[in-house]
Amino acid sequence: MTGDAGRRFTGLRLRLAAAFTAVALLAALLASGISYVLLRRVMLQRAQDAVLSEVRDTLTRQIPPRLPPDTAALIRAQLEEVLGDAPGRKAAAVPVALDGRVNLPPPGSLDVPVTREFARRALRGVVFQRVIRNGTPYLLVGARASRYQTTLEEPWRTTPPMVFVSASLSREAADLRLFTRALLIADALALVSAVGFALLATRGVLRPVRGLAAAARALGEGDLETRVTVRGGDELADLARTFNRTAEALERTVTDLRAMEAASRRFVADVSHELRTPLTSMIAVTDVLAEQAADENGAAARLVAGETRRLGRLVEHLIEISRFDAGAAALVLDEVRVADAVAGTLEARGWRDDVAVHGPPDLFARLDPRRFDVVIANLVGNALRHGGPPVAVRFEAADRHGVAGVTVVVTDHGPGLPADLVDVVFDRFVKSDAARSRSDGSGLGLSIAKENAMLHGGTLTAANGADGGAVFTLWLPGRPFPEGEEAP
Repeated sequence: MTGDAGRRFTGLRLRLAAAFTAVALLAALLASGISYVLLRRVMLQRAQDAVLSEVRDTLTRQIPPRLPPDTAALIRAQLEEVLGDAPGRKAAAVPVALDGRVNLPPPGSLDVPVTREFARRALRGVVFQRVIRNGTPYLLVGARASRYQTTLEEPWRTTPPMVFVSASLSREAADLRLFTRALLIADALALVSAVGFALLATRGVLRPVRGLAAAARALGEGDLETRVTVRGGDELADLARTFNRTAEALERTVTDLRAMEAASRRFVADVSHELRTPLTSMIAVTDVLAEQAADENGAAARLVAGETRRLGRLVEHLIEISRFDAGAAALVLDEVRVADAVAGTLEARGWRDDVAVHGPPDLFARLDPRRFDVVIANLVGNALRHGGPPVAVRFEAADRHGVAGVTVVVTDHGPGLPADLVDVVFDRFVKSDAARSRSDGSGLGLSIAKENAMLHGGTLTAANGADGGAVFTLWLPGRPFPEGEEAP
């Protein structure tokens, strides 16, 4: 469950949902940004046009075509009153010097300061600029009634003043902030909706993918009848159909191979069983002939007897292998004193004087005595035939991965295992000297030993010792117990 949850939040589902959400969010942000820019431009342009239009109209209304003498102060007062009457606005009217000098409005008369450059530009017509002061946006306008001119030759006429107006844009800024919050809320809702739609969409896409994955796992575990349901006509449906065709072809192939393998195993088992009876008789007869043969015929009779016994061992090994292949091999467990079992194996084959045995005499373990005897006999016989003296068997109690058991190590001091045979020494029909045309071994002894170890749930490994020679290590599970303790 934890692995499935982890894949759910880190796999294809998350990537598809993230991509879908990113596209939707990008589209929402792009639309919001364009909307904000357009609305801001429209709002500021409208406010700017309204102020400029009012300034122009006021100048036209308040300044008559012919100005009477000594009315400059009155006109400036009227302009400041009319233009500064609206909320958020302030106006200042200043006289215009005839020598070209620029007069600035008194400090504090407007919400924003007027620079000399701005006032100089206002002498030539209506000018404006947006200014942010103390975090508040303002529109600064400067204008002069340019159609009324007074020269130095006409001092009796009053020169029209310049006017400066500062209009607060805080209302427009507040409207823009409100609009921005609305856009953010809309984008958040769009994001949540996009995530929901993405999860729904990816669920529909990934459901057949998960079905294919489950079917592939079942197929890998041996359920060759696994098929997936095909829905629709898209690419996923084509993939499902391809999977079903592949599964059908695999089922046919595996079924044919299993039938061929079963037939081969039956053939080996049947031939081996059929050969056992005549070989038993042949071994008995050849042994008698070898004992009774004269000297000139004794060598041939002994050769025939030896080859017949070798053929009998090969048949017995083939029968044992066929039992493992058919799954018919079974354990008959018993409480065994390990030292007695090893000694019995060596004594029965006449190897007691050729092998050194080391281990606690009171170590008991629950094993199959016959199969344990087969394993020890194969390992020690292999060491005596292909290794060098001294050959030793060492056993002790040993735990592996928290499981109690018994370890038996068989060592020799021969040339060791060739490097190309270390990994395949337990394969069937592998011999230590492949160049020899014949040998006493069948090439199945070590394979049978490993099968017996695995049948116990144990392991059997081969390696070369640090001081030379081969080292075979057998580990069988099962709680060992010393003599006098009750067996489990």
